[in-house]
Amino acid sequence: MNDKKLTPLAPLVRGGQKTTCLSPSLDKGRAGEGFAFESAFLPYNKNLTSLARENRCNPTKAESKVWNEILRMRQFADYKFLRQKPIYNYIVDFYCSELRLVIEIDGDSHAESIEYDAERTKVLEAFGLTVVRYSNDEVLRNIQCVYDDLRGKIQANIPL
Repeated sequence: MNDKKLTPLAPLVRGGQKTTCLSPSLDKGRAGEGFAFESAFLPYNKNLTSLARENRCNPTKAESKVWNEILRMRQFADYKFLRQKPIYNYIVDFYCSELRLVIEIDGDSHAESIEYDAERTKVLEAFGLTVVRYSNDEVLRNIQCVYDDLRGKIQANIPL
């Protein structure tokens, strides 16, 4: 564990995975920092970059709430999360490379696409990622519950 000042989640035990310093961004492959996993590099679809950028500029209310109240500026146990990250042929709502964690906020449109979401989760998990889903309703009505659930999953050090 490093000597960085931890957020209110402290003490949070990270680990359980064998890691080796390689790059600061598993997705970009720069040398010097970061972590190596079974499959260190995620497929990146450059065609989704502009759409991801546009999505970051126009978040849903639930995405804004999660970002501002839980994930932004390493306030969640000093983990770095990215918004609207292209991975393979998808744009995930939030992604943490250190945890290999995807957080998806499902809106009303997701109720009609259960099969699509299941397939998407299956593909992302095949890359060694863990996908956690919360509904817009959960986020907007009880952000503390979302925070506690996410904290519990990370502290339990289980495959989320």
